[in-house]
Amino acid sequence: QVQLVESGGGLVQAGGSLRLSCVVSGTSFSIKDWGWYRRAPGKPRELVAAITGTRSTNYADSVKGRFTISRDNTERAVYLQMNSLKPEDTAVYYCNFPSPATALTWGQGTQVTVSS
Repeated sequence: QVQLVESGGGLVQAGGSLRLSCVVSGTSFSIKDWGWYRRAPGKPRELVAAITGTRSTNYADSVKGRFTISRDNTERAVYLQMNSLKPEDTAVYYCNFPSPATALTWGQGTQVTVSS
């Protein structure tokens, strides 16, 4: 059974930092590409960062230069380091395959709230 378990969210002031974690079980990990998505209230889910099996990375323009995605194949985990957070980063954050068409069952996500 596939499980994606996100954690690390919280309430932070604008300009602050958070590090999100996603632990993956029930599917192969090291050869797969992984991504972090977010869903803000009233908006569709959007992909904000992705990392390939060879550790190439891509970012949405809105987070480029502030967020860093990384992975630990031994721990079967994907991380999102978020710096210089803005109120518009407030959302529930999820990890999954970076192609929504092939997405696994979504986890519960982790709430990030940035106060101004």
